[in-house]
Amino acid sequence: MIASTELKQIAPGVHVWAPNSVDTWGLANCTLIHSEGNALVVDTPYTPALTETFLTAARQTTGSEVPLSTIVTTHANGDHTWGSQCLPGADIIATHAALEHQCLEPTPQQLYALVHDTDPDQPLGWYFRLHFGKFNFQDIHVQAPTTTFTGRHDLTVGKIPVELHEVGPAHTVGDLFVHLPEQRVVLAGDIVFAGDHPCHWAGPLERVAAACEQILELDPQWIVPGHGPILAPDGLRSHISYLDDLADQALLMHGQGKTAIEAAHILIGEDRYPDLGLPERLAITLATEFRHLSGDDRRPDLVGLVDHAARIAWSKASGRTLAS
Repeated sequence: MIASTELKQIAPGVHVWAPNSVDTWGLANCTLIHSEGNALVVDTPYTPALTETFLTAARQTTGSEVPLSTIVTTHANGDHTWGSQCLPGADIIATHAALEHQCLEPTPQQLYALVHDTDPDQPLGWYFRLHFGKFNFQDIHVQAPTTTFTGRHDLTVGKIPVELHEVGPAHTVGDLFVHLPEQRVVLAGDIVFAGDHPCHWAGPLERVAAACEQILELDPQWIVPGHGPILAPDGLRSHISYLDDLADQALLMHGQGKTAIEAAHILIGEDRYPDLGLPERLAITLATEFRHLSGDDRRPDLVGLVDHAARIAWSKASGRTLAS
């Protein structure tokens, strides 16, 4: 079993679906907000099957008569959006910039091929099977946002005020977080990861940390990360310290003429962040940070970045050394 079938209430009208997502990819936290016969879904799971599990739990919470007709998408990664097709006709709200990342994201068909048509005896094929082989990417039809905004967008769910704050580019070019001021909850999307190293595609780290600081300034009691366990403010402060240290290390090693992959190997060899899983994802985030430090504004090759991470994980798991 790869996901919880239950929703956890963390504040009145706020229920979180938090699968066991540590040390793996693709299991995103999703949230149901409901009040007075109205409901809002924040993010949907990776696949239709996972989404139906989430929606079953949601309907048991709200009652079957409450329509689930509005979705807020924190960003355009597939593990937060591809389940939207299970709510046909829903209004899908996202930042306007999320449309750009949706164009960069591998399609479900491409991801299926990366899982099934690559060589399992090579790092990329092995890594995709390890982390994505449990998902069924067939028959997924990606849904574009139907309502987009820039800056800030406010709405209500029954008596619950909901604030959407655009903070991208950070994790991706189109990030937002959801603030529920009366509930003192922030749904952070992938601005925040808990338990594992993040994999930031847009950056720079300074903007990710600034978005986290913006969340703290709202004085939340609970922060729901995109992946991993729910955090109190001290947990988010620790995450900001990690982001700041990683940015410092990137600046130092970039100045020394090292590559992002060399920097990742050094930090992993030092075991600098021993409490975080998936250390190979340092290769992705550092590659993003090094692009900014070099003034390289070319679009990233997302699969190429995962290949770098896969090579590090393969080397660690198999004891084989690969050229970076």
